[in-house]
Amino acid sequence: MTGTNPVLVRRIYEAPEPDGGARVLVDRLWPRGMSKDRADLDRWVRDLAPSTELREWYQHVPERFPEFTTRYLAELEGPVQQDLLGQLRALLAVGPVTLLTATKDVEHSEAVVLAEVLRGRVPADPAASAGDTSSV
Repeated sequence: MTGTNPVLVRRIYEAPEPDGGARVLVDRLWPRGMSKDRADLDRWVRDLAPSTELREWYQHVPERFPEFTTRYLAELEGPVQQDLLGQLRALLAVGPVTLLTATKDVEHSEAVVLAEVLRGRVPADPAASAGDTSSV
């Protein structure tokens, strides 16, 4: 569980929020047109992003989001991913964390899945909550 520190999900192209805490890019690829200075990142966890195969299969088709979530959660069980999740939990223990993505459809992104994992609220049935974005 995260205690009282929030996990936020935003597009990397948005200006940093004053109380957004640590800024963590969760995409595998660097965002187009974004300089490292402008990104103002604390971390880039590209190895926590979905695999290239999963990303290419998904193609941000909203109807595929429930299956994407299931497959992505399985990928997050790997040792490298578990180590990186532990590092994000450590950041969250000391303050807010903002997960950043370049996608236009943030509500159907890996960042939302990661936020739910960090909040300890991963649904038992991802398909049942695919439309619930109230915590984004």
